[in-house]
Amino acid sequence: MTHKSSDTQPSKLSIWLLASRPKTLPAAAAPVVVGAAVAWHDGVFSLWPALAALLGALLLQIGANFANDVYDFKKGADTGESLGPTRVTQAGLLSPKEVETGMWLTFALAAIVGIYLLIVGGWVVAVIGLASIVAAIAYTGGPYPLGYNGLGDIFVFIFFGLAAVVGTYFVQAHTTSATVWWAAVPMGLLATNILVVNNLRDVENDRAAGKRTLAVRLGKDGARMEYVVLLMISYGIPTLMIPLGLAPSAVMLTWLSLPLIKKLWRDIFHAEGRALNATLAGTAQLELVFALLFAVGMVL
Repeated sequence: MTHKSSDTQPSKLSIWLLASRPKTLPAAAAPVVVGAAVAWHDGVFSLWPALAALLGALLLQIGANFANDVYDFKKGADTGESLGPTRVTQAGLLSPKEVETGMWLTFALAAIVGIYLLIVGGWVVAVIGLASIVAAIAYTGGPYPLGYNGLGDIFVFIFFGLAAVVGTYFVQAHTTSATVWWAAVPMGLLATNILVVNNLRDVENDRAAGKRTLAVRLGKDGARMEYVVLLMISYGIPTLMIPLGLAPSAVMLTWLSLPLIKKLWRDIFHAEGRALNATLAGTAQLELVFALLFAVGMVL
């Protein structure tokens, strides 16, 4: 009997892969793609800094996922009633110490990548990198966790939008441009919508756990309206960039992703609980497709 149960036990590698939450990684890659595409359009693209920015972003995302896993467990926000994907600490697949160690090792790898980016991009890159690590930990850890106090949406917009897109551009160009700041806005808003769906799904459990996310503060209807408004602004930005002379008309390719919105729009108003996991994955997919189409429009 013992041998049989061990056969069904997941391997350590598969557990760590589960903890890294690979479905969240498009949210880290998408803004880097956009920042690199704007750099290409402006004639300042540089391959190795762009690839390093991508690797750094992925490592920061994975480290943040580990941090959320262990600190949500420690604060009692993750329980057997959780509606999202399996959290390895809460499920007992890894100990809190193991996950915390994995978090620090991942951030250490991100810092090593950051040293290269510091050499090519200067001290500004170091500030962005350190701020990203601190914010990733402070999102659910520390004495005033951002995600527990309604600040998660702002955190995501800043770090998955402005910092990621503009930072990617900066390590190649050593400066910024109006175009890249504008391009960063829809990426930040679409990434924020991933969090909106996550928090809408968990609103009842979060309220019970004392986690005052923006969805808890606004209520379900308020969170749904936030999702819709952020979507509308995201698609409006490329349209505005064209007459302002900040982007070629080909960035209207982003509108080819509009069919993906139909199901998301319906589900955000009608789905509840675990059914929103598909909406969350679809919103992440939308961000990546939007980013790729925007990038193609800038490069053409």
